[in-house]
Amino acid sequence: MPVSRFPGLDIVAIVPCHNEEAAIATVIRDLRAAVPGMRIVVYDNRSTDRTAEIARHAGAEVRAEERKGKGNVVRRAFADLEADVYVLVDGDDTYDSTATGHLVETLLSGPYDHVLGVRREAGDGGSAYRAGHAAGNRAFNGLTSRVFGETVTDMLSGFRVFSRRFVKSFPADSREFEIETELTVHAVHLRIPQVEVPVGFKDRPEGSESKLRTYRDGSKILGLLLTLTRHERPVAFFGVLSSLLLAASAVLLVPILLTFADTGLVPRFPTLFLVFTLVLLATLLFVAGVILDGIRRSRRELARLRYLAMPALPFRPVEGQPAGGNA
Repeated sequence: MPVSRFPGLDIVAIVPCHNEEAAIATVIRDLRAAVPGMRIVVYDNRSTDRTAEIARHAGAEVRAEERKGKGNVVRRAFADLEADVYVLVDGDDTYDSTATGHLVETLLSGPYDHVLGVRREAGDGGSAYRAGHAAGNRAFNGLTSRVFGETVTDMLSGFRVFSRRFVKSFPADSREFEIETELTVHAVHLRIPQVEVPVGFKDRPEGSESKLRTYRDGSKILGLLLTLTRHERPVAFFGVLSSLLLAASAVLLVPILLTFADTGLVPRFPTLFLVFTLVLLATLLFVAGVILDGIRRSRRELARLRYLAMPALPFRPVEGQPAGGNA
């Protein structure tokens, strides 16, 4: 049996897969070489090829999740698996899985609860990052950073390492590729100690097909961001809606006031009634935002207490690397 680089720690790699027979054996081999003794669990997500067979033959534990979507796999894996450290990496061999050991070392050096593998393409001018995906990722990074108040470099990365207390405090509501967005927002809102580490990113191997659909998945991620903004920043979300309604009411009210100043008459009572209705709706929306903000604070406190109820990882500093993190 191989000697573990991290004695005393139970480390598990979660590898979601859907039709990855061309790549999964390489991913398993690289993971095993990076962290000898690590458990490798491949979740077969309704594959129609030989993914499960090849993964099992390569020495991985194979489990099945019948609900389609990466988010469903992550929710199932986080619920089923018990470990001290969790590695999440896609089974398509686009990430440099040999960097797993470095990411785990970084997690322990904080100690952190979340290490994000920020994708860096090889310097050969390859096309692993399609232009549409790269532009979309930058846009979502900027939007998330602005809305949630913390800089995010690669929120859609599928290569991450977590502590147990991150995993067991994460609700995992997403069903598909929006799961990366939810992971990022969870870390930001609980102010979890985290750090970003550059990792290699490359093209899929020949015979492997991407499951990403730029516009479809982009719209789902944007929808999730709007939902999370509504839940996590209710005063700002409903405040914007309230301001828009007030602005519309002002546009309608000004001509009525000007006419009244000139003639002493109010000739358009339906419009005036509409103005009063818009002002009332704006007020109700702002009040709803304030109430929901109180509920959000209570919910966040409960999540934080759940997070704090679990022990931190042992501190294992890396020589030449400062300890600490975003707490």
